[in-house]
Amino acid sequence: MSVRARFAPSPTGALHIGGVRTAIFNWLFTRHYKGKFILRIEDTDRTRSTEESIAEILDAMKWLGLDWDEGPFRQSDRLSIYQSNAQKLLKVGKAYRCYCSQEELERRRKEAEKQGRVYRYEGICRNIKSHPSGRPFAIRLTTPELGSIEVEDLIRGTIVFDAKEIDDFIIQKTDGFPTYNFAVVIDDATMDITHVIRGDDHIANTPKQVLIYEALSHEIPKFAHVSTILGSDKAKLSKRHGATSVVAYREMGYLPEALVNYLCRLGWSYGDQEIFPKEELIEKFTLENVGKSPAVFNPEKLLWLNGWYIRNKPADEIAQLVIPFLKKKGLNVTLDERLIKIVSILRERAKTLVELANSADYFFVDEVKYEDAAKKKFLSAETLPIFETLLEKLSSLVEFTVLELQNIFGEITEKRGIKLVQVAQPVRVALTGGTVSPGIFEVMEILGKEKVIERLKKAVHHISRS
Repeated sequence: MSVRARFAPSPTGALHIGGVRTAIFNWLFTRHYKGKFILRIEDTDRTRSTEESIAEILDAMKWLGLDWDEGPFRQSDRLSIYQSNAQKLLKVGKAYRCYCSQEELERRRKEAEKQGRVYRYEGICRNIKSHPSGRPFAIRLTTPELGSIEVEDLIRGTIVFDAKEIDDFIIQKTDGFPTYNFAVVIDDATMDITHVIRGDDHIANTPKQVLIYEALSHEIPKFAHVSTILGSDKAKLSKRHGATSVVAYREMGYLPEALVNYLCRLGWSYGDQEIFPKEELIEKFTLENVGKSPAVFNPEKLLWLNGWYIRNKPADEIAQLVIPFLKKKGLNVTLDERLIKIVSILRERAKTLVELANSADYFFVDEVKYEDAAKKKFLSAETLPIFETLLEKLSSLVEFTVLELQNIFGEITEKRGIKLVQVAQPVRVALTGGTVSPGIFEVMEILGKEKVIERLKKAVHHISRS
């Protein structure tokens, strides 16, 4: 059997972490079995669906590298298909017109609440023989009153639903639009979906969908319901647990590989391994290793993983990725050897591209700003002779390399009987404005002789007039 799975988001807002993980699981599943991954936009909610959300979903999918083989299909383009299937069920007596108004249904629902029971449609219109002309109607599926509905879930095993708990539910609304459950079944059936992998919040929809499949004599796909993602407080993941949309993580400087790797590991495991290149995820991903228990989202772990990818991807790729973040800070940069060197020495400390861009400021600005504490401690009268000696030696230096700079610093420390840090730290403040940076010799080499001398002279001037 050729595997066909789908991701079917509703364009009513940003693509969030829970939806992304579902997309990743479906994508990996189809890629593992060399099947087809279908993208479908479920946009029949006319009041909430927006073109902006659709564009954002497609952009997020592309950014994550989740390419699709078919689609994106849009439910709004398929209304005639849903309507013809609803008519088919009417003709064979497996569905019926319901003329009950929303007001009537709401009144009965409130009466049920007063009596302490869950309201289920009583089948009032089920046996109507004559149909009033011109009166609007919905279409309801005729459901069994006895028995059970069994679903074989590939993650959870057999799930049994009592048929009497399911009323004759609406499949087509009075405006001619399908309900969610009906549209989903028609789509999955006509698109030959073999596996429906989705969040466990859809378990309650499954028996209704099975009844629709059976009424239309369509083959029922295999279901797999993945666990909910929880926050650290074990509540359902929400904005209070941190950013939850893909766009937000991209803007915060996360890499798509890190996000895919981390989200895949939320609910799926392969021994104790944490880091997976995408090719390895495809090779090893199966539903057998997807757990039933809710997964807990740990932002610190995602941050750590993102830092790992920043450190381990080729430096030129990270340099290319950090350019938009540098430009956002008003810095005019291009991809060149200098930027690659800067990224190479800075990325060991950076966990996001934003952090990396922020730490690179002093390489590009015309004038550094001193941190108050650093300025007070290291730009003092005691360091003035060191700066003056260093300026003298650097001015005559022909090759401005790490090795030559090490030699000069060594000469100064030996002659003065001081430690390297007593020279390096004041120089670091003079060149970067702060006390934290990569190796001072690497920083100086990248800044270049002219810029280093200029900043040291500025530090001398600052000390002299303090």
